[in-house]
Amino acid sequence: MTLNSGPELAPHTVEPHTFENEDRLPRVPLPSLDDTCARFLTWCAPLLSDEELAATRTAVTDFQRPGGPGRALHAALETYDGSPGVHSWLDTFWPARYLGRRDRIALNANFIFLFRDSGQTQVDRAAGLIAGAVDYKLRLDDEAIPPILSRGQALSMEQNKFLFSSTRLPGLEQDTVRTPYTAEWPGPSDARHIVVFFRGNLFRMDVLGPDGRPHSLDDLTAGLRAVLASGAGRAAAGTTVGHLTTKARAAWATSRATLLAADPGNPAALDDIETALFCLCLEDFAPADHLTACDNLLYGDSANRWFDKAVSLIVFADGAAGINIEHCGLDGTTVLSFIDAVLDTPGEEHAARSGARSAGPPKIEAIEFGLDDALRADVRAAGEAFAAYGEATATSVLSFTDFGGNRAKELRMSPDAFAQLAYQLAHRRAKGITGATYESIATRQYRRGRTEAMRVVTPEVLAFVAVMDDADADPGSRRAAFRAAAAAHVARAKQCQSGQAPEQHLWELQLIAKRRGAELGVTGPLPLYDSPGWTVMRDDYLSTSSAPSTNIQYFGFGSTSSTCIGVAYVLLPDRLNLYLSTPAPVAAEMHRFADRLREAVGELQDLLASEVT
Repeated sequence: MTLNSGPELAPHTVEPHTFENEDRLPRVPLPSLDDTCARFLTWCAPLLSDEELAATRTAVTDFQRPGGPGRALHAALETYDGSPGVHSWLDTFWPARYLGRRDRIALNANFIFLFRDSGQTQVDRAAGLIAGAVDYKLRLDDEAIPPILSRGQALSMEQNKFLFSSTRLPGLEQDTVRTPYTAEWPGPSDARHIVVFFRGNLFRMDVLGPDGRPHSLDDLTAGLRAVLASGAGRAAAGTTVGHLTTKARAAWATSRATLLAADPGNPAALDDIETALFCLCLEDFAPADHLTACDNLLYGDSANRWFDKAVSLIVFADGAAGINIEHCGLDGTTVLSFIDAVLDTPGEEHAARSGARSAGPPKIEAIEFGLDDALRADVRAAGEAFAAYGEATATSVLSFTDFGGNRAKELRMSPDAFAQLAYQLAHRRAKGITGATYESIATRQYRRGRTEAMRVVTPEVLAFVAVMDDADADPGSRRAAFRAAAAAHVARAKQCQSGQAPEQHLWELQLIAKRRGAELGVTGPLPLYDSPGWTVMRDDYLSTSSAPSTNIQYFGFGSTSSTCIGVAYVLLPDRLNLYLSTPAPVAAEMHRFADRLREAVGELQDLLASEVT
């Protein structure tokens, strides 16, 4: 999720208030249909046989022909992009992409960060995180969080509106989001409470007093100790409703409707959770290692989670901590800025800056649901199914302390290009193939910009992995291929950063056909979306994303298909840390990939070092 430069506003034109620059940012460019189709063919070609490419080219030609379906769909998108109140041609795409998915979001869509260690106890760490988050929230309410700048350019801060009191709500056909800064809930959240989980027990805990001033750190620690005491007994099986948030979305929507109707007190209990500023999940164990910590952040005991909540801070018994994020409104760069703001400053300073004062122990109330036998059975089944789903996921962590951004620059190489090409070489050696690879590229320099989908495999990548295992190739040939592939990678990343990428454009045209095809005269099949190029390019073998912050140790997410390896990496000046995930049936391939990656990182450093020195 690399930040980028893009078209710039002059530094003196940047307004200091959090959201004041949004409508002054350039709009996300809408590529022409012809440019998108040409890029699509270029991007998918390295993954296809000659026959597959020919079939794809035929489908593309039919799609973009004069009077063809692509022209009608693109014209509709152009009209939408120019409509009053529309900020981007992607305004409808993002809800459809995230809220339209019907599988479970727990493990499949949510992502996590494992924070750096603090040396604090569980209660002190949790209190400090609350104080930092509340301080950030109050400054955000006042629009006193300065806009993030990249090379003097203000980036979109729109996602910050979804950090607090945002909750995804399940729907039968598409989910919705309950969030502030909307017509239904204008302006910032007025909630004064968070929800604290411990051993499957839920508690509403006020973190702001009736006058809106935050509770002091001492008050917060007293409140958390009270929660630990009140929740010392593990919640009874079948009563921990958080399990339901792990279900596929339509099934959860059905369960939620049943839950609301089951007891007069249930709507208020759900309201407490959904309006809470965020969730705090206290665990009763200390993870044995980083892998255990990351696994539990991503798919830990769902009795102790509410995966629909935008932000869930998780603190283990030894004070280790991290965060689980619901992805529909938040991308990694926004969350990292929030984490950095919270962790760069001690809790005492956050409390002082926010005007926190002692008002006695905060108000704490248990949140309980009235459940009948059918709902208790539903809760138990959901928990068991998710536990099994987690068990069917294989994960691993790797840490390279001899390689980081500084080392890559010493070798005159883009750090991200080095990492991505090491992944390609390791994957080829582990599986014997070069497969479709996704990388997330941030586009927040645009109005309401989020990310663009980059496809990593280029002809230069194919040449690079081939020459690296060519016994007859000399070091000079290998270095030349490595640098050519890196240059192609950087060029494509810049193309994505400038909004000139094909996948999301074509995907939105497909969604328009589904929504409005009959109205637009597009009623027949669209062969492009069944073509080898479309299906092969989007069938990830590697799904990758980076998250650079010294405040986190690991970043993590699940894989995206039955053969995919999720590669979440923290690339810092002095190290490279990775969390890998894949379905358990192909775990051996993931571990081979990890072994080959250890070799590749050293081998590629040596290859470039011999030239530099």
